[in-house]
Amino acid sequence: MTSTSLEQRKSRAGARSAQKGQQTRASILDAALALSSQKGLEGLSIGALAEVTGMSKSGVFAHFGSREELQISVIREYHNRFEEEIFYPAIREPRGLGRLVAMFDRWIRRVTVEIDSGCIYISGAVEFDDRPGPVRDALADMVRTWHAALHRAIEIAREVGDLRPDTDARQMAFEMHGLILALHHDARFLREPGAVERARRGFEHMLARYAVAPADGSR
Repeated sequence: MTSTSLEQRKSRAGARSAQKGQQTRASILDAALALSSQKGLEGLSIGALAEVTGMSKSGVFAHFGSREELQISVIREYHNRFEEEIFYPAIREPRGLGRLVAMFDRWIRRVTVEIDSGCIYISGAVEFDDRPGPVRDALADMVRTWHAALHRAIEIAREVGDLRPDTDARQMAFEMHGLILALHHDARFLREPGAVERARRGFEHMLARYAVAPADGSR
């Protein structure tokens, strides 16, 4: 066997090992997301995750190193999935009101699915609102990233003439977020029927105030 073929075999073996490691890490993150949705980020630990996945504590630790790193990784993975489900499909819509409506519609649909499992953004804010540190910083950064995207979508809708020129983008984003928080509270905590419909009606009322009426006056 030549030195070149030996190096190639080592390279392929290394690639397979790296791929297996990535798959294992992804599986751990799946379990961690499910666990944190039920028990919160504070309920997440190397030991609890080892028990759920059937791995050893040292095996889980090898992928994350610490409980704090695990919590931050879960926050980032949750954010990635949030973007894949809500943001990226919505920005394929034409610039303007249609894109903004798509963002809110997908946001509501996700919250509806999370009524039983819980939203890490919302539960995490309750857990870490008064606890400074890297986990809180990571969570706040992800939420601010989403708020910035929402704010920009409102600005674009205003720029293309779908929203009134005097629309305050930050105020509108604040109101949209308020509807989501109210929906999550009433549907998950109070188990109130019709919460989703009320949130949708609230958004329709918001659009009636902010959107520019069509030239034919049909709005």
